[in-house]
Amino acid sequence: MARRLAFLTNPTSGKGRGERARLAALPRLRDAGFEVDDLIGRDAADARGLAEKAVADGVEALVVCGGDGLVHLGVQVVAETDTPLGIIPAGTGNDVARYFDLPRKDAAAAADRIIGSQVRTMDLARSGSTYFATVLAAGFDAVVNERANDMTWPRGQMRYNLATLAVLRTFRPLNYLLDLDGTERRVEAMLVAVGNGPSFGGGLRITEGALLDDGLLDVVIIKTMSKPDLVRTYPRLFSGTHTTHPQYEHHRVRQVTVATPGIVAYADGERFGALPLTIRAVPGALKVLA
Repeated sequence: MARRLAFLTNPTSGKGRGERARLAALPRLRDAGFEVDDLIGRDAADARGLAEKAVADGVEALVVCGGDGLVHLGVQVVAETDTPLGIIPAGTGNDVARYFDLPRKDAAAAADRIIGSQVRTMDLARSGSTYFATVLAAGFDAVVNERANDMTWPRGQMRYNLATLAVLRTFRPLNYLLDLDGTERRVEAMLVAVGNGPSFGGGLRITEGALLDDGLLDVVIIKTMSKPDLVRTYPRLFSGTHTTHPQYEHHRVRQVTVATPGIVAYADGERFGALPLTIRAVPGALKVLA
């Protein structure tokens, strides 16, 4: 009996890379003997419904072909189940794919990882009924996301660059109230990031050192700094060397509550919810074909 996969694509992700990746990966999986349900939703709600039905019908794995937004959707479907998630990276950031060193520019090679069927287990973070796999942004970075989402031009990374410049002109440090495993902390900061993994935004290693399987969240606070200093520090996020900055603070916790007025948090690149939010680690909640 053929092994059955659900293959869910966002064809518009990565400026059309999703569809190109789909066309490269599907034949590879079928040639390897898999029966593949080829799913494309009309929108996010329809895509999630298709994925949930496929998992309920007993597919061996749910494979998502797209960026971190589609991975986020897939996580909601298979978290805390025995159904693993496969990833064909085809987005802009692809941070979850980076965590597992999956091929990000060769969809057929990424399909080979699924064919190999090696399963790794990772933690997730959860707030309410919603999970995230990467990092929750709850400050300057979240405001940039909000601004970028309101822009219709340009597309891609340049839109975020322009949004960053626009926000930088008017942004003021925020007054946070944090609860770190029961210890209350008040701090003025540029941002607070809650990491399940070490990076977001296409390799920005804001929560450098975060492990995927330690049962803990990594909470990073970037305390108040001047705008020129913020601009100078930003490139260091790609290497994780910002951890030596005197305004950097790092905590490892099982649960954190983040509160400050007027901020909508983002996680896995998706609009997650208005603060305050309580986030807890969920150890071993996701199986990944890696």
